[in-house]
Amino acid sequence: MNSLISKTFSAVKKENRPALLTYTVAGDNTKKKSLKILKSISNYADICELGFPHNTPIADGGQIQTSAYRAIKNGIKINDVFLIVKNFKKIKKDKPIILMGYYNMIYQYNENKFLEKCKKTKVDGLIVVDLPYPENKNFASKCKKKGITFIQLVSPTTSNIRLKKIIKDSHDMIYYISMLSTTGGKLKVSPKKILEKYNEIKKQNKSKNVVIGFGITEKTIKSLKKADGLVVGSSICKEITNSIKRRQNAVTNVTNLVKRLKNKIK
Repeated sequence: MNSLISKTFSAVKKENRPALLTYTVAGDNTKKKSLKILKSISNYADICELGFPHNTPIADGGQIQTSAYRAIKNGIKINDVFLIVKNFKKIKKDKPIILMGYYNMIYQYNENKFLEKCKKTKVDGLIVVDLPYPENKNFASKCKKKGITFIQLVSPTTSNIRLKKIIKDSHDMIYYISMLSTTGGKLKVSPKKILEKYNEIKKQNKSKNVVIGFGITEKTIKSLKKADGLVVGSSICKEITNSIKRRQNAVTNVTNLVKRLKNKIK
């Protein structure tokens, strides 16, 4: 797929650095503020991930759960998420945006209707946490027909046999979960070990981009800069929470954090 996501990775590689991917929850802490944060951090992030708030998460740690709770409390709905994407893309048409969420929300909304809405609002990619390979093959195929990148997940426990199959069926981005943990946990594995597993994945897959997520913070990001891309989510959600508690400007504080992250991987 010659998508906006793959074009972004190609551009970043010419700068000899990894792509910076940010994750925020749609509607945190308000719908309006969520869009402001997204627009502002996209000046430094290469790809923006936007999460669907969910009340029964699987892999989301405390910081992301707190963000999701605020958004749900503020009445965020799926159509509101699409409206945020639509308004974002009006001024940031060349910035890839990936929606991240859970399949039961897509199922309840209706698969085909959901993908039509993604196409209409110019969503570039999807991460569906609770739809693993090979159960996701049919949905991933539907995504590809709509020009939407379906992003496969792999972990430290993914066997080589399974990994080969996932890579073969993947589009132009794979998400490597760095450790067996929820998001926001301290890095339990050394960066060296994470990169060893990352290199194993890349050996089998030279044409597709592999990003690393989980445990990526200001302290750890520089040590993993050999990856195609690095995802930061919980640190951003924590910054929003702290800004709210201190009655500070969340847009400014989060943007400054993302700017610092970007400077560390240049």
